[in-house]
Amino acid sequence: MKQRTFLTTLALFLFFFNFGIFIISVAMYKDAVKHAEEKSLGEHYFIVSGLIKDFLAMESRGINIEGSLSSLLHPYNYLSTDKKIGLVLYRNNQIVYSNQDTFELQRYLLDPPKDGTRVAMVQKIDKMTYAIVSGKLPAPYNSYSLVYIYDTTEVISSWSYLKNMLFLAGFILSVLLAFGLLIILNRIFKPLMQISQTSKDIANGAYETRLPVYGHDELSEMAQSFNHMAEEIQHQMSELIETANKKQQFIDNFAHELRTPLTAIYGYAEYMQKAVLSEDDRLSALNYIMSESRRLQMIAFQLMELANLQNNQITCEERKVSSLFEAVRQTLYGKLEGKEIHIEFSSEIETICGDACLLESLFINLIDNAIKACQRGGRIFVYATNEAGKKTVSIRDNGKGMSPEVLSQIMDPFFREEKSRNRSDGGAGLGLAICKQIALRHGAELSFNSCPGEGTTAKITFTT
Repeated sequence: MKQRTFLTTLALFLFFFNFGIFIISVAMYKDAVKHAEEKSLGEHYFIVSGLIKDFLAMESRGINIEGSLSSLLHPYNYLSTDKKIGLVLYRNNQIVYSNQDTFELQRYLLDPPKDGTRVAMVQKIDKMTYAIVSGKLPAPYNSYSLVYIYDTTEVISSWSYLKNMLFLAGFILSVLLAFGLLIILNRIFKPLMQISQTSKDIANGAYETRLPVYGHDELSEMAQSFNHMAEEIQHQMSELIETANKKQQFIDNFAHELRTPLTAIYGYAEYMQKAVLSEDDRLSALNYIMSESRRLQMIAFQLMELANLQNNQITCEERKVSSLFEAVRQTLYGKLEGKEIHIEFSSEIETICGDACLLESLFINLIDNAIKACQRGGRIFVYATNEAGKKTVSIRDNGKGMSPEVLSQIMDPFFREEKSRNRSDGGAGLGLAICKQIALRHGAELSFNSCPGEGTTAKITFTT
């Protein structure tokens, strides 16, 4: 594009610039020719007027004009002292006088006009240029014709030299302007080349690449817009990469979760098939197979629940907080008594808008995690209140707490804090992922605050 712009602009400039020089040269040429013709016509008229007076004076004295032509025309030879002027006098188409024998002009140029009118012309003959004026003398001397020849070669040569100088100066100026135009175009197209290269870098994965911004003109605004676009692309790509990583992590964790129970089921089934077992050993193997099958069934149900929460709409109604808390207390009574954990419910708000079953499931999952985190004799506080005009439900325990690294991943599917994947506390790591989806379906935000050894607080903030 830069080369095309350069050639087009240069071609247009050269055309108009040289066309302008050509127009000026033609105008100067016409002016020089016009000046030569006017000078020749003026001199011809002056000589003819003088000859008429001389002819009348000679006749009044009875002197023969034919024998005195040389003496009559001799005074006019001062015009030809530089040999630029020629005078030729005709009588009935015969030359009777010529002041310069050296003129070698074509014959037809010296012939006087037959109708007697004065004719002025500029002719180029043998590299010489002449202004020629011819015309008959008025009656009664119309048998005589005078041809005035003016050598304009020097004038035309001066014009030609000036024309060549103009074209030479135009050529030099064109070369300089071509270099200047190339420099300007390079400066103008430099940001575009940078944009092109930066676009290629971004396309090749260098999403952090940015354009330099100089000044406050349109190009700087374009660079800023491009950088903003690059930032958005980088942000979107980061989100896509993060999503892809989470999906891959989900698949890896899901495969791990399936592999362990399936391996156990297959192992015990093969053991029962090939080994001779007592009744107790057979029942033990069957119990283990059923236990692992129930785990697979639980994972399937939880995944189905997670999918339904993401795709289906829920029906929201005003629910009494006290009723929800009482239902949760009754559901978790056995676990609380078994670990001798004390739980305390309090509420400063009367109702929450949502689906009763899903809200109960949300609270039960969060409190169940709090129970698992607490030692025997631990305490859990569940309280509903208004914070900054928004209804919130908080679940705080005095359990073991979590590190910031664990805290940032606890809502990812299949994530469990124990690296060895100890199943002593049960679960497949889908509980908090389901809690997050329940909160989102209610227009709420689920957040956690925790420190190792200081317990954890789960907060549900209803934004709608």
